[in-house]
Amino acid sequence: MEIKDHLFHLFETSTQNISTIQAKFERRDIQRADLILESGKLCQELSFIASGFCRVYKSTEDKEVTQWIGSPGYFLTDLSSFLFDQKANWNIEALTPMTLWTLKKSDYHLFEQEIPDWNIFEKRFVAKCFIQMENRIFDFIALTAEERYQQYFEHHKTLFQHVPLQYIASVLGMSPETLSRIRKKI
Repeated sequence: MEIKDHLFHLFETSTQNISTIQAKFERRDIQRADLILESGKLCQELSFIASGFCRVYKSTEDKEVTQWIGSPGYFLTDLSSFLFDQKANWNIEALTPMTLWTLKKSDYHLFEQEIPDWNIFEKRFVAKCFIQMENRIFDFIALTAEERYQQYFEHHKTLFQHVPLQYIASVLGMSPETLSRIRKKI
């Protein structure tokens, strides 16, 4: 899905508004293992993943916890840092070479003036992010490790071809050994 199609799907607005939004995005090519964002810094960009894979993670005293794996067709940012000028909680690392379409925060704020219904679009975008988070929390509470794996695999099969299993295990809230046992069982 190209960024224009994704924007239409996300915002459900006119071709003119989509063109205004799309024109502010700039192509950015990322190399494997590059840090796209470092924890503790301000996040000044919202990116759309055109190709490649990345992980959003945080380091604790004894391990790294992968919160999310980004893949083509998704937006990428540290939302609290981007919207509220807080230091980023998350590191974002390219797992493969990537192509991003990136929007600077200063351009993002121009949409309030350039697009009459921008506040409605922004609210819808943030609400969709919140719904994804709610669903993920519910899955952790209600599903077994095996059910979480099966659901994740069903929805993200391509990740298993491009992303180290240790990161997928972390996203699923399990050790790599548990993930390995589940995969063997299935």
